[in-house]
Amino acid sequence: MAGRQRAVATLPNLMRSLRKDSSKAPNQPLPSLRRAFSLYDQINLIDNVPEDQLRFQGYTDTGFTVNRVQYEGSLLCVGNLLMSWAPKKFSEITPDSLSIFQLVRPIPEILILGCGRYIEPVDPEVRRFIRSIGIKLEAIDSRNASSTYNILNEEGRIVAAALLPYGVSS
Repeated sequence: MAGRQRAVATLPNLMRSLRKDSSKAPNQPLPSLRRAFSLYDQINLIDNVPEDQLRFQGYTDTGFTVNRVQYEGSLLCVGNLLMSWAPKKFSEITPDSLSIFQLVRPIPEILILGCGRYIEPVDPEVRRFIRSIGIKLEAIDSRNASSTYNILNEEGRIVAAALLPYGVSS
């Protein structure tokens, strides 16, 4: 009980000393630990991009806007190379549809797989195939996949994306 009384008696002194210390330093708000923007919102935040660098600027249910050009259908991006991609739905994504990664050099460190509107579980055979090449695989919805591609590409990372249009769902 005596310990508690001593602690209660020192509390006002502690409060006074904290107030004195805080008056020396200006009141600055603490930085927020919460993200202010989603990855998709960041699509439009970074505008100083070299003209030869691919940059997703938007999406529709049937395609994407890349460097102010509208593309319909699925896309495959490796570094700054953009190609039409055959799969029209998630079930059509196979090791064969991703076989270009056996030829591409330098090997991308990550493949961002845009699943369409919803994240889908990736076939274990596709996962094994991508891993056997030495690439990490990240499967997310196509909206966030395009934003993630922009960010990693702008950081100078060797990144690839295989994207189904956002309107595709299982």
